[in-house]
Amino acid sequence: METRRSQVAMAAAVVIGAVAFSWPLFLRPESGMSPTQAPIMFAIALSTVLAVVLSEVAGGRMDARTLAMLGVLAAVGTVLRPLSAGTAGFELIFFLMILAGRVFGAGFGFALGAITLFTSALITSGVGPWLPYQMLAAGFVGLFAGLLPKARGWTEIWLLAGYGMVSAFAYGWVMDFSFWPFGIGNETQISFDATLGPLENLHRFMLYNIATSMGWNLGRALTNAVLIVLLGIPLLRVLRQAARPAAFAEAIAAPTRAE
Repeated sequence: METRRSQVAMAAAVVIGAVAFSWPLFLRPESGMSPTQAPIMFAIALSTVLAVVLSEVAGGRMDARTLAMLGVLAAVGTVLRPLSAGTAGFELIFFLMILAGRVFGAGFGFALGAITLFTSALITSGVGPWLPYQMLAAGFVGLFAGLLPKARGWTEIWLLAGYGMVSAFAYGWVMDFSFWPFGIGNETQISFDATLGPLENLHRFMLYNIATSMGWNLGRALTNAVLIVLLGIPLLRVLRQAARPAAFAEAIAAPTRAE
């Protein structure tokens, strides 16, 4: 029952994110969706994170130690983000979400990604209409890392490095797509046109993304892959050691008889 509750919460998060990011395919900008709706999206994002965390706690997948580790890793990501600032796509936070999601599971990865983007935005003056979308997108980076197939050793590292590259492009694509209708005017060949169908608008978006964001996405992808290859094995070992349940019973020595 508890596992099903967690699965339902994460499935709901995926559906909410899909709707939030894909609305340009189905709604006109004048229908009410705009960057001014950010407070509503922010409330939805926070509610989604809270629902996932509570379902994980209720299902026994998160205990006090895991919650403490969530706070520690979110704090580390918060500190790392100002050091990278996204220049040329150089980001230091996503590889940590990927490794943590791999070790602690999809729900933990989703919560870590969303919380890290939220707390880091507070100290980098990055609060704006884009923040709830960043929270959801980063959450999905950690979530799907927890759903990758099993592997060990260097096979696992190459799997995670490949995922780091794919997720870096996916993060950039969905972030661009959510605000693309408002990004440029309506007179160009790469503008959103509400009178066109979804496929034609997707074609225009691809041209827009290549022209404006390919360099940043590529830089983010390479950063993820390099950091995972260089630091993946030791960090995975540390995280798995932290995730291992404490065996307090084994630490209690059997009483000895006095001779």
